[in-house]
Amino acid sequence: MSPATASVVALLIAIVVSCTSRINVGLLAIPLAWAVGVYGGRPADAVLGGFPSALFVTLAGVTALFSLSEANGSIAGLAHRMLAVARGRHYLVAPIIFSIACLVATIGPGAIVSVAIVAPVAMAIGRRAGLSPFLTSLMVANGANAGNLSPLSAVGIIANTRMAAAGLGGHEWKVFAANFLAHVAVGAAAFMLLYRRHERASVDLPHDEGPFTSAQGITIAVVAMWVVGVVVFALPIGLSAFAAAAAVIVLRAADEPTAIKRMPWSAIVMVCGMTMLVTLVEKSGGMDVFTALLAKLARPSTLNGVIAFVTGVISTYSSTSAVVLPTFLPTVPGLVQRVGGGDPLAVALSINVGASLVDVSPLSTLGALCVATIPEPDISRDLFRQLLVWGLSMSLVGALLCQLLAGLFARL
Repeated sequence: MSPATASVVALLIAIVVSCTSRINVGLLAIPLAWAVGVYGGRPADAVLGGFPSALFVTLAGVTALFSLSEANGSIAGLAHRMLAVARGRHYLVAPIIFSIACLVATIGPGAIVSVAIVAPVAMAIGRRAGLSPFLTSLMVANGANAGNLSPLSAVGIIANTRMAAAGLGGHEWKVFAANFLAHVAVGAAAFMLLYRRHERASVDLPHDEGPFTSAQGITIAVVAMWVVGVVVFALPIGLSAFAAAAAVIVLRAADEPTAIKRMPWSAIVMVCGMTMLVTLVEKSGGMDVFTALLAKLARPSTLNGVIAFVTGVISTYSSTSAVVLPTFLPTVPGLVQRVGGGDPLAVALSINVGASLVDVSPLSTLGALCVATIPEPDISRDLFRQLLVWGLSMSLVGALLCQLLAGLFARL
């Protein structure tokens, strides 16, 4: 067995375990990554180099800040006041969460920043409205991704620039609209499948929580400055979140030991461990073997669906904006020529949509941020499993949508 094949087997083992047991799959993924490295002749330092330090800092920083906010009641107070917008109509809460995440992503910072900002408050709102963490996560992640390819968004700029380099420029709003409509459709389907009207009967909200305390006011002000810093000044999410958390602690607005205990360490280990394994799979050539096999199956008549599926599978574990879109969009003209036909614009739209729909996976940053907002280990483990299955299924959904509609949309 080649190292590439062995790495794919290790990844499949981790996925099966995560879907069929209560074991924290991150604890299993790390030794599996070590085993893959040893089998492929990689030293321990090379294996450790696959640990996602940047993702760890992002998850730990954001969850530390919002654990402090939760510990002193700031999150609960904000959730109560934002929930009042629905005026007791709890079926509106999920669409409101979707819309807020979409709006934040559309105006510039993109989906990752949007989820980092919206997810913690959305989870608190969802709990009070009787929504499951799974449905709330899908609303946040799909909402953020719906606005992710806006011409104003950093990710939209990346996609449009790479398309222009491939001779497919001038379609900025069509790129945005195709991605937006795909995520609206998937979000609406998730809402219809998962929303349970009877859940709201168990929700008992107080009519008036009174004014914010001084500690809550300080915390909200610090969080607001952090949001402005990330959105307007493009500060690094994790590092700036640690700075904001330190400010809250120094100002004695929240209890540090309580907040540290509330941080979702189990979820962080789970996400970082799996990411470490996936990195080793990628370096070992496992995904190259898989995608090369899929590419041989494409025909002019099935190219849109196949490329959406391939990019979706890769994007499940890799960065959409930093890896998938910059890598695949420039290859569109050559790919169409090699296959022997197809509409280049439809293929490009299929890449954009296929790669984005799967980003609710906890192996992607968006899904990981949602999982990291849940402090209870059992609930976060269930959410990890649900988002993993949903994310993987979206590679098939994206392929079907693109196969049926990408060509038609490109001709509009």
